[in-house]
Amino acid sequence: MKTVFSRIEHARTADGVVRQIETLILEGVLRDGDRLPGERELARQLDVSRPILRDALKALEERGLILTRHGGGTYVADVIGQVFSSPVSALIASHRKATADYLEYRREIEAIAADFAARRATPEDLVLLRAIMERMDAAHAAQDFEAEAASDIEFHNAIVECAHNIVLLHTLRACYRLLSDGVFLNRTRIYAMPDARNTLLAQHRAIHNAIVAGDPAAARAAAVAHIDFVEKATFDAERTGDWQRISRLRLNQRGGAEAAEP
Repeated sequence: MKTVFSRIEHARTADGVVRQIETLILEGVLRDGDRLPGERELARQLDVSRPILRDALKALEERGLILTRHGGGTYVADVIGQVFSSPVSALIASHRKATADYLEYRREIEAIAADFAARRATPEDLVLLRAIMERMDAAHAAQDFEAEAASDIEFHNAIVECAHNIVLLHTLRACYRLLSDGVFLNRTRIYAMPDARNTLLAQHRAIHNAIVAGDPAAARAAAVAHIDFVEKATFDAERTGDWQRISRLRLNQRGGAEAAEP
């Protein structure tokens, strides 16, 4: 496996090591939970002494960018996508209007991200994006909801990586963190809507194809159409859920199962 670390070319100091690892984290190359190579191997890859590496790792840990597990190695801390604090996330989750605002925000920002991705994606980016699309196809064919939902979030994260804009990367990852944590949208309900899974897959494929073709206008339009559908499906799912809740209450009030008998 090729390394993401490179030899420190000039002054081999702890600051040089810190800057390289900070950049890799900022650019989303190193993601939360990624394990760094062992001290000896990392020092070799960076071509610095082990005392210099130790100083650098200590500085990174003090800044909250990495963490060391006793006897278990050194890992990237959970810092990417942490734009919303826990109290703000809790407030968002408790206010229904926030869902509409969330989707409105995503519609505009994801359109920009898809546009940039179509212009800027490298061949290596497209390899990763295609692999995610293939996993999504496989999960869809196997009717594996959990795998399909996971690849959905991974797909959108990959698009913003293809956009090569650090601010977009962090703000959209924060949005997707809220989604994966269940703060927004009941994906189970959406996937249960008639033909929703097929529609979502087709929309993801349209975004993917436009990025691969290098067509910014088509990528932007496909991203907007996708969020428009999610918005409508969310509304329909919530409305259907409300109907079912009220119907059950009526049935219970009027005698439960006995009331359903002719």
